[in-house]
Amino acid sequence: MAQLRQDYQKFVQQEIEIIVVGPEDECAFAKYFTEQDLPFTGLPDPKSSVLKLYGQEVNIFKLGRMPAMAVIDKQGIVRFVHYGHNMADIPKNEEILTTLKEMAASE
Repeated sequence: MAQLRQDYQKFVQQEIEIIVVGPEDECAFAKYFTEQDLPFTGLPDPKSSVLKLYGQEVNIFKLGRMPAMAVIDKQGIVRFVHYGHNMADIPKNEEILTTLKEMAASE
């Protein structure tokens, strides 16, 4: 999440809304977002409802939920998905921003 915060204004400039989904309950999630001063929306998902919808992997031997990222367009269509194989396997912001620019150009 810190990575997304670093380039948050670049996402805003492209009219991109970031929503972070996590396994914590509402109170723990709100506390973390407040402490970290995160500028985007957080969605607690303690029952893994969203996780199941998007096929995010859970691996107890690798600390739980594996990272996953989905880019969903304004019509609700998933245009890009990245499923991480470990906790450090997340796309760089530039890769995400480039993908978003390509999506906007093809509309």
